[in-house]
Amino acid sequence: MAAVDRLRAICLGLPEVQERASHGSPSFFVRGTTQFVSVDDHHHGVDHLGFWCPAPAGVQQELVAEDPTRFFRPPYVGGRGWLGVRLEADALPAVDWEEVAEIVRDAYRCVAPKALRERVG
Repeated sequence: MAAVDRLRAICLGLPEVQERASHGSPSFFVRGTTQFVSVDDHHHGVDHLGFWCPAPAGVQQELVAEDPTRFFRPPYVGGRGWLGVRLEADALPAVDWEEVAEIVRDAYRCVAPKALRERVG
C-alpha cells in the first residue's frame, strides 16, 4: 500500500482536505464535503490499484487516448469527465509521482472554492 500512502500525502498536502472512507476505500474531500479523489483498490475485481478524480474538460479523453495502460474512464463517474489513474498493475511502468501530483491538484481545482484554488496556484 505504499502507493496509497504516497497518494494520501499528496492529497492531504492540499488546503482543507480530509480523508474518510467512501464505498470502503480511502477518499479525499475538500472541507469534508466535496470528494476529489477516491482510491480504486481492485474495484469489482479489476487488475489494478489506482484512483479516480474529476478532470478538467477534455482531459479524460486526451489522457486515455494517449496512454490507455495508465489512464481509464472509471465506472459510474467517467461519464461526468472523471479520470481513472492506475498506480499499480501488471506490466505498468513506474509511476510518475510528479504527474500524479499534478493530476490531483487539477482535480482539487475542479471542485474547491475559489479561495482555496488560489492557495494552490
